[in-house]
Amino acid sequence: MIFVMLGAVAGFAAAPADSNLIEGVWRTQGYGMMITIGARDLAVWEVTAISCLPSFKAALAKPASGTAGAEFGNAEGMVFVVSPERGRLRIHSEGAASDMIADRAAALPGECGKPARNTPLDNFDVFARTFGDHYILFDQKRIDWGRVTAEARARVTPKTTPAELFQIMKGMIEPLHDAHTFLAVPSDQKMRYHGARPGTDSLMRNGSDQLMKVEMPKAFAATQSYLKGPLHSWCEGKVWSGRLDDSTAYMRLLSFSGYSKEPGFRSELAALEMALDSVLVPGLKRLVIDVRINMGGADPLGLAIASRLATAPYVAYSKEARSDPVNRKAWTPGQASRVMPTTKRSFKGPVAILTSGLTISAGETFTQAMMGRQPAVVRVGEPTQGVFSDVLGRTLPNGWRFGLPNEVFRAPDGRTFDGPGIPPTHPVVVFGPADRKAGKDSGLETALRLLR
Repeated sequence: MIFVMLGAVAGFAAAPADSNLIEGVWRTQGYGMMITIGARDLAVWEVTAISCLPSFKAALAKPASGTAGAEFGNAEGMVFVVSPERGRLRIHSEGAASDMIADRAAALPGECGKPARNTPLDNFDVFARTFGDHYILFDQKRIDWGRVTAEARARVTPKTTPAELFQIMKGMIEPLHDAHTFLAVPSDQKMRYHGARPGTDSLMRNGSDQLMKVEMPKAFAATQSYLKGPLHSWCEGKVWSGRLDDSTAYMRLLSFSGYSKEPGFRSELAALEMALDSVLVPGLKRLVIDVRINMGGADPLGLAIASRLATAPYVAYSKEARSDPVNRKAWTPGQASRVMPTTKRSFKGPVAILTSGLTISAGETFTQAMMGRQPAVVRVGEPTQGVFSDVLGRTLPNGWRFGLPNEVFRAPDGRTFDGPGIPPTHPVVVFGPADRKAGKDSGLETALRLLR
């Protein structure tokens, strides 16, 4: 996610030597953010034409050197590298596949720093305006957001209760069926909504905890019978590996986050690299990667795996953000993520990837990053969930949290897969009733047949 972390800031350091290059007020291209940078800290504001709400702060961790930028961090291990670039500012969040670009601004909008108006209508307006400014799929999903907003706004009064307001907002975004949309009341576990593409949520109807602890072991029960020997656990139980035969490895990726007890992307990447060193051993002839249940996380972790499997450099995708609140076809300049072969332990042979509707977010960007690999990767199973963007997280004046996708991951040929997801090259029903009854894994069987 981009700039959604809140919390205490890290320890202070000396002011940067060339602070005049980065200090001041900045407006991001897209993303709806204002950033203020002083000698020792950075502050982010969430802005619409009608609101300006504080998001989070980070403290200087490493000062600038010459024309290089500075690093800011917070207690959660998030690191932001801020660099001057031809009069603009480049903001890199570790764990993101692209940077934000910001232009200098004369000052913060007048609403910034003022107490936020916190009536039912004020909260509704910030919610509706943020979706209108940034959501990427209104046209594809044939949603007239202006009409949706007008009809819902007519139901909001000064006497609207929190429960009623929640249902009104939920009703606005539920028809999007988008797994990167959410609405949450932190003080009430029952007042939470998370979207999903129809037909992909059967294992998640009772929440993610039930999925991981109950439904997932049932789904993978048949898979175990194909393994020769035990599964090995890596990355805090998010990565598993085993052997399907003497020369065919199986790697299950349950997410691209939570890889380390230590906070921060660098610790997670180190844990992943250690796991890959153990999986990609000499003598390997085939590799099956299972992301049929993958809850997403940091896209660069998927790129790190792709680099271990690359035989030549190629572009994985180009990332763009919606840049205009009115023109939904205006995008920020694309930033390409390239997959480069590595000198680390790697594998150049045939690869199959197992996908399903529960291949979500970074699980999908990983799948997309593998599409340019040669020899071509075999994709077996069902289309992925269809959500690729980092979640643009926001806070309402009343403290409620919500989020939406504002970016696309564009393939080298210009395609995007938001909505329907990435289709398999070989369609197979995933975790279907017939397989469960017979104790079979048809997806894995198909992958093995194609690889062999």
